[in-house]
Amino acid sequence: MCGIVGYIGQRDAYPILIKGLKRLEYRGYDSAGVAIINRGRELNVYKTKGKVSDLEHFVEDKDVSGTIGIAHTRWATHGEPCTENAHPHYSQTKRLALIHNGIIENYASLKNKLQAKGYTFQSSTDTEVLVQLIEFIQTSHELNLLTAVQLALQEVIGAYAIAVLDKENPNQIIAARKSSPLVVGIGEGEFFLASDATPIVEYTDKVVYLDDGEIAVIRRDEKLKVVNLDNVECPHDVKTVTMNLGQLEKGGYPHFMLKEIFEQPDCIRDCMRGRINVEADNVVLSAVIDYKKQLLSAKRFIIVACGTSWHAALIGKHLIESLCRIPVEVEYASEFRYHNPVIDADDVVIAISQSGETADTLAAVELAKSRGAFIYGICNAIGSSIPRATHTGSYIHVGPEIGVASTKAFTGQVTVLAMLALSMAKEKNSIDNHTFVNIVKELQQIPEKMEEVLKENEHIAQLAKIFTYAKNCIYLGRGYSYPVALEGALKLKEISYIHAEGYPAAEMKHGPIALVDEEMPVVVIAPHDDLYEKVLSNVQEVKARKGRVIAFVSKGDQMISQIADTCIELPDTMDCLTPLIATVPLQMLAYHIAVCKGKNVDQPRNLAKSVTVE
Repeated sequence: MCGIVGYIGQRDAYPILIKGLKRLEYRGYDSAGVAIINRGRELNVYKTKGKVSDLEHFVEDKDVSGTIGIAHTRWATHGEPCTENAHPHYSQTKRLALIHNGIIENYASLKNKLQAKGYTFQSSTDTEVLVQLIEFIQTSHELNLLTAVQLALQEVIGAYAIAVLDKENPNQIIAARKSSPLVVGIGEGEFFLASDATPIVEYTDKVVYLDDGEIAVIRRDEKLKVVNLDNVECPHDVKTVTMNLGQLEKGGYPHFMLKEIFEQPDCIRDCMRGRINVEADNVVLSAVIDYKKQLLSAKRFIIVACGTSWHAALIGKHLIESLCRIPVEVEYASEFRYHNPVIDADDVVIAISQSGETADTLAAVELAKSRGAFIYGICNAIGSSIPRATHTGSYIHVGPEIGVASTKAFTGQVTVLAMLALSMAKEKNSIDNHTFVNIVKELQQIPEKMEEVLKENEHIAQLAKIFTYAKNCIYLGRGYSYPVALEGALKLKEISYIHAEGYPAAEMKHGPIALVDEEMPVVVIAPHDDLYEKVLSNVQEVKARKGRVIAFVSKGDQMISQIADTCIELPDTMDCLTPLIATVPLQMLAYHIAVCKGKNVDQPRNLAKSVTVE
């Protein structure tokens, strides 16, 4: 969940490391630090609680010279956020410095053993235990750093992405991963290291993604070498990254989140490009063509996901069951692997993750594979762990998402799920051609209708000012709009810190209606669909108890608009595609409420973009 950056080459390392940390700020963090070996072979570590800007201020009068270094932003797991617990961590003699993403589960027993041998600790982190262990092995047996790292990691239980410097060898970085992402960038006479490609693309488009159990030996003026814990050399493919550097900038917007909300029409066009034909009467997914037998013969689909992706999964369940007539279960990935799930060889497990590195989802994939299931991945980050672990899948192609609160990734996931359901339905003959073509044509019109919704931005910004007082909020929806209510509530919680809950509208009477009074804003997603009359009744129930209703309705609405306190009209669309339209104004509402409250929209407290630990 933290950020790793490394550099070795001919340039000054510090500017590259700092810029890299800024590129990774979106991942969420509470402290930052750098370690650099200068030309006098001094290993300097500087770190502080707070933002990367605080680190920059801290090192203004410090020696940051050197052409090799590592840097880190930390999201606290073991030990509170403070300078002592920030990374990098020195070893006992200050010969080594290490940065680490992940969790060392057996750190306590390792720490006790090291303390018995006279080691003292400056922090309460699991990471410091690892660097001390590496040094102990290295000095006790007079080993080189690579061998010491290999032996230390064989004693470790848990997840890690690490990078280690040794001041006795200022021409080498040793990096390793297990269940936490790590990528090596290959330049001309230089190497870069990072948690993902965003800090690297400015310098090179050539990268190597490390797999679990692999160690990168990065040496100045030598080719990259990748080995495993047993020192067996591992073949590695050099990938080309196509990320546009402009996608990593705000582009004139005050926040990445607002930029990404407004990018959604073009992102959905990119998601559909090459998959929906020019005539808009067919959907072609290569995964369905190549693995038709496994997909169409499945007796059951299980979708595993977390957070926003779980909400997309609920919409996917509705789409697949309605169009393909295949039963679908949706599971939180974090719970899936702990209740001994029943998984058969004729099950298809769909794993959804924006980053492709979500630890719980990746673990669910591995469990399902071990039980013989066919695995389909839906991810955004090309080359990430989940796409590499699945049998097939589809990228959503919405570009890097920097704001912690997911926006365009959610609508991209829903778009891919819609195309997957349509493609399978056609192959199964579970949908008539007229209905199929109508849905495909309407799907292609969604970006244009999103652009209509975005014109409501100023209206929603003014509306948001009214609701900054709220301490609680309820979101209601039915059918396809119920997951939209969940997603809208999540967005509000994430960035404004207002408690909000999403409910199926009919469930109000089974408890939540007790909360409704004149201080309770109730957001209702009420398109003019088959359930409109039911939702109307639910709105009347809220108003009878003096609740304040903000309704998102279809253009031309004549009934709910007459009784709601505020209405936002949305372009009409098919029921099954409503989430793609209705989600956008809820994103804008949450954004503007958070801005009015003065919150850090792109980096909300306690949250990280990519949850790579349990």
